[in-house]
Amino acid sequence: MLRIGNLPIPKEAVEVIEEQDISELYPPQEEAIKAGALDGKNLVLASPTASGKTLIAELCAIKHVTEQDGKVIYLTPLRALASEKYREFKKYSGLRKRSGARVRVAISTGDYDSSDPWLEAADIIITTNEKTDSLLRHKARWMGDVSLVIADEVHVLNDVDRGPTLEVILTRLLEFNPKAQILALSATVRNAEEIAEWLKAGSITTEWRPIKLVEGVCLHNTAEFNDGSSIKIGGDYDDSVINLVAYTVKQNGQALVFAETRKKAVSYAKKIANAVKKLLSRPEKRSLKTVSDRILAAGERTRVSDLLANLVQLGVAFHHAGLSASHRNVIEDAFRAGKIKVTAATPTLAYGVNLPARMVIISSYKRYVPGYGRYPISVLDFKQMSGRAGRPRYDKVGEALLIASTSDEQDYLMESYVFSKPEKLWSKLAVERVLRSHVLASIASGFAHSEQGLYDFFEKTFYAYQYGSRNIKPIVTKILEFLYKEGMVDLDGKRLFATDFGRRISELYIDPLSGVIIRDGLYNRAGLLTDLSFLHMVCHTPDVAPKYYPRRREMDGLNVFVGVHRSEFMFEVPEEWTDMVVYEEFLGEVKCAFVLESWINEVSEDNIIERFSVQPGDLFRLTETVKWLLYASHELCRLFGHKDLLAKTSALERRVKSGIKAELLPLVGLRGIGRVRGRALFNAGFRTIKSLKHASIGQLIDIPMIGPQVAKKIKEQVGGLVRSDEWERLRREMGEGQKQISEY
Repeated sequence: MLRIGNLPIPKEAVEVIEEQDISELYPPQEEAIKAGALDGKNLVLASPTASGKTLIAELCAIKHVTEQDGKVIYLTPLRALASEKYREFKKYSGLRKRSGARVRVAISTGDYDSSDPWLEAADIIITTNEKTDSLLRHKARWMGDVSLVIADEVHVLNDVDRGPTLEVILTRLLEFNPKAQILALSATVRNAEEIAEWLKAGSITTEWRPIKLVEGVCLHNTAEFNDGSSIKIGGDYDDSVINLVAYTVKQNGQALVFAETRKKAVSYAKKIANAVKKLLSRPEKRSLKTVSDRILAAGERTRVSDLLANLVQLGVAFHHAGLSASHRNVIEDAFRAGKIKVTAATPTLAYGVNLPARMVIISSYKRYVPGYGRYPISVLDFKQMSGRAGRPRYDKVGEALLIASTSDEQDYLMESYVFSKPEKLWSKLAVERVLRSHVLASIASGFAHSEQGLYDFFEKTFYAYQYGSRNIKPIVTKILEFLYKEGMVDLDGKRLFATDFGRRISELYIDPLSGVIIRDGLYNRAGLLTDLSFLHMVCHTPDVAPKYYPRRREMDGLNVFVGVHRSEFMFEVPEEWTDMVVYEEFLGEVKCAFVLESWINEVSEDNIIERFSVQPGDLFRLTETVKWLLYASHELCRLFGHKDLLAKTSALERRVKSGIKAELLPLVGLRGIGRVRGRALFNAGFRTIKSLKHASIGQLIDIPMIGPQVAKKIKEQVGGLVRSDEWERLRREMGEGQKQISEY
C-alpha cells in the first residue's frame, strides 16, 4: 500500500493525517492518486461508505491551498453534512501556505441574500449546494479564484428536489471557471462513467470497503447472506427485528433499524427498548442517564423530548426529520460513542450524517409514495441504507438485512435487492417547478444574455447530456414565457435581461412563482390586514412545502376558522364543493398559518405538537422557511413602494424567528434571550432595555431561567454597571460551576 509519508504533500500535512492513525492509503485512495487526483485531473470517485473518499478530498485541497495558493469549495447536499465536513477539515487550519499565512477553513450555509464577501479570505470553504447557488447569483467575486470544486454525494443528482441545484451549479462552475479541478464523490452508482464523461473527468468505481459487508434477508429466526453464510437468532420475541437487535447487542454491537415512517420508527424504538434494557450494565445505564439529561436540557421540554429521553435511558433512540437539530445531534454523538445501542430511523438518515452500526435492519422494503400508495424502494436506496453497516475499527464485518415474512418474499428480496445493482442516475432537471428558478437565475446572474444563450447554457447540463438538448428546450421556452408575462425578464432587441423584480427574486432565492404570489398579495391586500393575512400569503407560495394537510378530525375546526377570518385572506377563498382537491390544499395553507399564529402568540411547543400533530423539527423548518419568505416580502414591499407595510413585515419576521408576541421584541434582541427568558423578564416587570439597564444583578438572578452568567451578559449588553464586588459575592453564593439552563 502507498504510505501517506510518500505522497507529494507538505510534511506538516502528513503529520496531521498520521495523528488520526492513518499511515497508509486504502486501495480506492491509491487508485485515485494514480489516476491523477493530486495532479489536477478531474475525477469521479464512486466507492462505498467508509472507503476513504473524504481523505482524497482533503489531500487535493491541501495540495491546491498550500502549493498553488488555490481556493477550494466543498459542496454538500445537507447542512448537517457541511458541519461534519467542516469539523474534519478544521484540523488543517494550522498549515502554512507558500506566503507563510495559515490555512483558513470556513463554513457558510445560511443567509441566501448575501455574497458573503468575508469568504474571500478563506482558503477552504465548506458549503451546501443551495448556498453555492445563492453565491453564484450574487456574483461573489472570489468564485473566480476557485481552483478545486469538490462535489460530495454527487448521486444526489437523482433526487428531484436537490439534484437540479447541484446539476446547475456544476454546469455554471465549469463554465465560469473551466480551469478548476472537479472532484466528484459518491457511493457506488451504476453510471459513474456517464457522470464522468459529462464532467470531462476520469472515473473510478470500486466495491472495496475496509470492513466486509454482507447483505441478506431474515426469515423468522434465520438470516441468510449473499456470501453463503447464515446465522440463527433467538426467538424470544414475535418480531424478527427485535430478535435481530437483541442478537446484535448481546454481541456488543450496535444496530440501526430503518422504518418506513416516523410513526413506525418511534413504535419500533419503544418495542426494542423493552428488550435492550435487560442487556445493559450498570455503568452503561449511568452513562445513558447523562445522555438523557442532555436531551431534556436541549430546547423546550415537550412530550417528544420526554419520550426520547426516557427511551435513551434504556439504550434506544429514534431519529427522524421531525426531531429538533439539537436532539438529533445528541443522539448522533451518543450513538457514535457507543452509548446508545440501537437507533430506529427513517431512511433520510441513510443520506445524512455518517452513523455506522454493526447491523443494519431494513424493516420494510416499501415506502408510501403519493399517488401510488406503498411502493417498493429502489435498489439505490437499499444500498444507501446497507452501506451504513460496519463500524471502522470496531467490527470485522457489517451485516445488512431485509425482513421477509414468507419464503417466496425472501427469494424476491434476494433477487431484487441483495443481488441487484443500483439503478442508473437520471437527471431530474426538466421539471418546471424546479427549473423555473434556475432559468431566471441564469438571466439575472448574466450567464445568458439572449434566448439562444439560455438554450446554449442548458445544453451543457447533465440532462441535455443524457436526453439531448432538444428535450429541454420546450420547458425552458415555457418558463421564459411565464417570466416575461410576469415582468421578471424583458427584451431589448435580442438582448434578454432581468428586470429589477426578476433580479431581486433571483437574489432572494425564492421560486419565481412565490415572488408573483407575494407581489399580487401585497397589491391586493385584504379587507382586514392582520398577522394572519401575511402568514397565509407566504404559506400560499410553493416554497412552503410540504403543507400541513389537515386530518379529518381537524376539518370542521379549520372550516370554522376560515369562516371567522375570511376577510383577512389576501386571496379568494376557493369554494369547498367546486373542487375538493383545491379546497383541501387551501386548508393545508390555513393550517400552516394557524400553526404559525399560535407560535407567535407564544403557545408552547408541546401544545402545538398536541393540537396540530406537528413535530419540533417540522415546526423549526416551517418557521425558518416562513421567516425567509417574510424577509423576501419586506424586500418586495421596499421594491414596490409599499412603505406602510415595511414595519409590519419586519416585526412579523422577527416574531416568527423567536415565537413571540410583539411586546417581547425589544428583549429578544439581546443575545441569549429567547421566547422563554424574554417572557420571564417581561412578567417580572423588565419590559424595556432601559429598565434592564437600571436593574441590579441580584434582581435579574431572582427571575426564573436567569442565572448569574445570563444576568451578567444582559447587563453587559444593555450598558448597565456591574460592580465587581457584587458579582464576586453572587458568584460565590451561587457556585462558580452552576449549570445554566440553555434555551432552544
